[in-house]
Amino acid sequence: MVWQGKSLRNKAGGRLIRAAGKRKYEIGREPTLTQLGEMRKKKIRGFGGNTKMALLRASHINVKDSATGTMHKAKIETVEANPANRNYVRRNIITKGAIIQTEMGKAKVTSRPGQDGVVNGILLHD
Repeated sequence: MVWQGKSLRNKAGGRLIRAAGKRKYEIGREPTLTQLGEMRKKKIRGFGGNTKMALLRASHINVKDSATGTMHKAKIETVEANPANRNYVRRNIITKGAIIQTEMGKAKVTSRPGQDGVVNGILLHD
């Protein structure tokens, strides 16, 4: 389980004694690494009963062409670059900010697929 509470050590490395134990609102989860492939989603229950749709695999992207102001659904061919982690390119992992090759050309991902459940992007004009 991922815990996002305060560290048990101070800056110098000494041990801190917590006045309270771990709390439910301090838990986190592992990142959803959206891969290229046939679409698969997973519903995640968040704190307070809220829900998120985690996109596990994606094959299409909603691309906005800023020149014409239109949206198109395009097939994702491959991941060209990913500023989050250079190893994500080799593994075809899609995150926000990733540059991907589509049928229409290169696009930059503007949504967070692991939390929004959809891949949206803007077409890059060379």
